[in-house]
Amino acid sequence: MTGGGMLAKPKPLIIVESPAKAKTISRFLGSRYQVKASMGHVRDLPKSQFGVDVEKGFEPRYITIRGKGGLVKELKEAAKKTDRVYLATDPDREGEAIAWHLGEALGIPPHEAQRIQFHEITKDAVTEAIRHARPIDMNLVDAQQARRVLDRVVGYQLSPLLWRKVRPGLSAGRVQSAALRLIVDREREIQAFTPEEYFTVELSLATEPVLVAEYAAPWGDKGRLRREEAEALNALIQPPATVVVRSVKTRERRRHAAPPFTTSTLQQEASRRLGFSVKRTMSIAQQLYEGLDVAGEGTVGLVTYIRTDSTRVADVAVEDAKGYIEATFGAAFWKGSESRAVKKRPGVQDAHEAIRPTSVRRHPDMLKDSLTRDQWRLYRLIWERFLASQMAPEVSDVTTVELVYGEHVFRAHGAVVTFPGFTVLYQEAQEEDNREAKLTALPPLEEGQTVPVLAVKPLQHFTEPPPRFTEASLVKTLEELGIGRPSTYAPIIDTLLQRDYVRREQRKLVPTELGGVVVDLLQKYFPEIVDISFTAAVENQLDRIEDAELSWREVLHAFYEPFKAELARADEDIEKVALASEETEETCAVCGRPMVIKYGRFGKFLACSGYPECTNTQPLVEKTGGVCPKCGGDLVVRRSKRGRTFYGCRAYPQCDFVTWWRPTEKTCPRCGASMALRRKGRQDTLVCLKEGCGYEEEAQ
Repeated sequence: MTGGGMLAKPKPLIIVESPAKAKTISRFLGSRYQVKASMGHVRDLPKSQFGVDVEKGFEPRYITIRGKGGLVKELKEAAKKTDRVYLATDPDREGEAIAWHLGEALGIPPHEAQRIQFHEITKDAVTEAIRHARPIDMNLVDAQQARRVLDRVVGYQLSPLLWRKVRPGLSAGRVQSAALRLIVDREREIQAFTPEEYFTVELSLATEPVLVAEYAAPWGDKGRLRREEAEALNALIQPPATVVVRSVKTRERRRHAAPPFTTSTLQQEASRRLGFSVKRTMSIAQQLYEGLDVAGEGTVGLVTYIRTDSTRVADVAVEDAKGYIEATFGAAFWKGSESRAVKKRPGVQDAHEAIRPTSVRRHPDMLKDSLTRDQWRLYRLIWERFLASQMAPEVSDVTTVELVYGEHVFRAHGAVVTFPGFTVLYQEAQEEDNREAKLTALPPLEEGQTVPVLAVKPLQHFTEPPPRFTEASLVKTLEELGIGRPSTYAPIIDTLLQRDYVRREQRKLVPTELGGVVVDLLQKYFPEIVDISFTAAVENQLDRIEDAELSWREVLHAFYEPFKAELARADEDIEKVALASEETEETCAVCGRPMVIKYGRFGKFLACSGYPECTNTQPLVEKTGGVCPKCGGDLVVRRSKRGRTFYGCRAYPQCDFVTWWRPTEKTCPRCGASMALRRKGRQDTLVCLKEGCGYEEEAQ
């Protein structure tokens, strides 16, 4: 009892998912609330059992996740001591489902729950959310349940078929299979591609500076010529020939900044500019969202919610950006009337804002000493992209010159920037060269002017196949096709790599033989699973469940009946698939025969190719091509207890040499030791691994 004889009012309980988020919220809410973390989901379908009763309308059987019993008990005890429990999980379908599971575990009915959601972890956002607590939205929960149960039905019934017919440990998820098909189809398109020769012709003219024009008409197709046409032009136009300036046209070009990041565009740009994998990007972005210790401020959330498909920005953030831009760059750099409404793409849920800094006043340079290098680089990317999106466009005068020699037309293009706009702050990375962005000023020319020819240069080219997917381009394609949701792209790619369906080669995604076999099998017996339009249609159905237009059980029933029949037919028809063994340079220590890569329950290992006569096996090590500077042994890939990759001597524990930099086959020109690749910013450097040498050079 208090001094006045009154009972102390119990503190309201706020439950969030992560300790980092709990720490951030506790800091600015103070002692008036108690904040606890659920550590993500507390209930789920059982791992070792199917957990879905198909006969009872696909009723899921949820259990407390192993290891979470003590946590659930602690949350129950805390909930008993208060009259208000706020469920503050993430503001999306999965967050709504986690809140519902928490309510079920704590005995709180959905209609009595105090569900709060916020899109940035700031004091104003959280206190405003508390004022607008609502019941659990069961439509959101049902949409998430439909996804979870559908993926369980596919995974738990289709994966065992692959184990029996192809290899143990495989999986065939609904979305990952469609993504794998894209990668496999692209690789086969590349392999079937036949290059075709074509020519372009460049004309160098005696101007200051030298003007280079390209052949445009009337021969060929958009400047592409046959060999005989290029040779004829080369014979026809030679110095001291002259060409006539037929026209000089100048127009104004306004290049607008890209909109602020969505989840998928953040993943794409972080891949291109920073070299981050999709998984790494999302992990770091989550840290920035949940809150980090900042000097002078304590724990603060630095960016808004990171799982979004919208480019919408709150009015208060626009005004904040306007003030900063005008004060820093000048009033002319504010986009003002140039603001363009972003057209909402089909399938965009638009439930959350774009990803942006929680305060544009928190300049990246202010955070450099408070964040890790990767956290700072990603925050800077988000900050610059958002601020640039609120800035005026770049304005250029683009000039096109047409020159004629008889009937033949050549064109040259140039540009002069008259106002830099957003480009003073940010330039979007491009996977392909942007020719228009690289244009420079042309020499002064007038219509009717005669210009001497310096040289004619036919250039041979060959058509190229479509490029292999990078993580960035795969994410872009998945989004365009409506496959999955932004939050699923990281686990999709991670699963394809872990299952050995795909491997990375110079940041490109290349399907393995196993990936091709699985796609072929699924296409033959389960065409819907790898059908792009079907996978996208499922996402649409989930959206309709969320909007209360469809019953989640009916959606599952419509899918399951034909799937069940396909499964039975496939199990009877498919013969055991024999995959060719992958030989290595290793030789068996017992009999001397080559060692081959095999697959078991726990992944890859080396086995003697003489099996069953020789049963020798050994762990598989991945060589880097580098040589240990201490003992001369092979440098191999290793993993820390936390899963981080490092590189060490194969002779460990006899030799303890390790490095975080990836060794290469290149040797140091100063001492002959192996060199390693060190990534720093956008510049890669090769450094000598021998202690005391110190030699380094720019990586090519």
